[in-house]
Amino acid sequence: MINHHISDESLLDFASGALGEAWSIAVASHLTFCTQCRDRLSEMEALGGLLLSSIDPVSGGMNDSFEAIRGRLDEGKKLKSNVSKVKRASNLFPQPLAHYIGNDLNGLDWRRLGLKAHQIIVKTSDESATARLLKIQEGEPIPEHSHDGLEMTLVISGAYSDVSGRYGRGDFQEADEEIEHRPVVEMGEECICLTVTNAPLRFSNLTTRIVQPILGV
Repeated sequence: MINHHISDESLLDFASGALGEAWSIAVASHLTFCTQCRDRLSEMEALGGLLLSSIDPVSGGMNDSFEAIRGRLDEGKKLKSNVSKVKRASNLFPQPLAHYIGNDLNGLDWRRLGLKAHQIIVKTSDESATARLLKIQEGEPIPEHSHDGLEMTLVISGAYSDVSGRYGRGDFQEADEEIEHRPVVEMGEECICLTVTNAPLRFSNLTTRIVQPILGV
């Protein structure tokens, strides 16, 4: 059961093609889990279609703007087509993410990120943000931190909890400069998450801040 969903702002950006590639992977992957957000996306796309059809482009700048809007709507078609084909995530990795990393958990090249965590950088052409898989052992906390930018997190397996609640498979969290949290992975299963960030995290602990450039987070 999905308890945490994509914000209206991020979903609208995705629907219009204005969301970057790294962010779009996270949003499209959540959509394969969540019927509620897929329904909201359909409503936004239908409304966007009505608005576009009501525009009467004229020569000059307005026509250029009209074509630019159409172009941006086309940008997200590749990822959104994956959503329309996959009504639910039946494998471990949802199809939009599996398109980038495959679906073989044991075949992934995990890199150590501290003593009890590992990561994989998801390769994209997006220079505005970084997408990564995180794998954290059961019962372990992520050091307390805030954000200099936006952080999107999608839970792939396992679960964690922080000040805003519990996040299990398919749940989606958006954190910005106003949120400071210390997610703790539940006992019983390691937690694998897809996270996307556009700025380094701001850790509270001095030791973590010292090694942060080495860790690359």
